Amino acid sequence: MALEFVRNTSTEAAVAAHLAECDADFEPPLSRRVELNAYARKLVTLATRFEALADRRLVGLVAAYCDDLASRQAFITSVSVSPDWTGQGIALRLMRESIAYATEAGMRTIALEVGAKNGRAIGLYSKLGFAADAGPRQDMLRMTLALRGPESMPPP
Repeated sequence: MALEFVRNTSTEAAVAAHLAECDADFEPPLSRRVELNAYARKLVTLATRFEALADRRLVGLVAAYCDDLASRQAFITSVSVSPDWTGQGIALRLMRESIAYATEAGMRTIALEVGAKNGRAIGLYSKLGFAADAGPRQDMLRMTLALRGPESMPPP
């Protein structure tokens, strides 16, 4: 089944269904931190979404805010891949697309928060050049990547 990589095409219902499907893969589970339908509405309304579709089904999502023009810091608020699609490089590709987008938008840094016990995600973000800002805050770790321009992009 071929994947299609798009931006901002999925509906609120599709995003909510995807988040529910991936809920247990978040550490801690996303539904413990947010109400999934309200969060999906917020992402569709306010975030830039980098999406992977398989037969028009949302199977990968990176949602980012690149609207802080004062500090020029972008923030990745959600990274998820459907359980039956993990291990295929989808998150890596979507993250690279979000980093390129933030760079082109003139952002200086891009930050995210990840569960401090989510070694797989921390490994992905580290591979992309993100570094932990400080020790864990409760159960979350904040990581940041400095953006210097297209030449600072990690290799494919």
